[in-house]
Amino acid sequence: MLPDDGRVVSNLIVQALKGQDITIYGDGSQTRSFCYVDDLIEGFVRLMNHPDQTGPVNIGNPGEFTMLELADLILKKVGGPLKLTFHPLPSDDPLQRKPDIGLAKQDLDWEPTIELSEGLDRTIDYLRPNLSVTS
Repeated sequence: MLPDDGRVVSNLIVQALKGQDITIYGDGSQTRSFCYVDDLIEGFVRLMNHPDQTGPVNIGNPGEFTMLELADLILKKVGGPLKLTFHPLPSDDPLQRKPDIGLAKQDLDWEPTIELSEGLDRTIDYLRPNLSVTS
């Protein structure tokens, strides 16, 4: 993961680690589902090793979190006197993203095991030294 890859998790963590205010678009009530890379890779490997499975299979995490919940959790983990700043919601920003992983559970015996909190800890630990930030 690159610190400037433009994804919401890395963006918010980088802002927090740099001591910048956290950017929230809209009112922060839009939801996303976050799946840690280790879980995604395990799902992909199971799918590739299941030759009878054809067609699309959602590999992701169905746990939903609002952008405000994500930002609050990151702020608690990184610490510091940071605050949220609100900006207009882009017109193409979906209000909800939540995969249906029923087929992956049924056919691949797969579901994610790494909770958001643990994934954030791992991501913060990875990004902190790459930003040369000490906290």
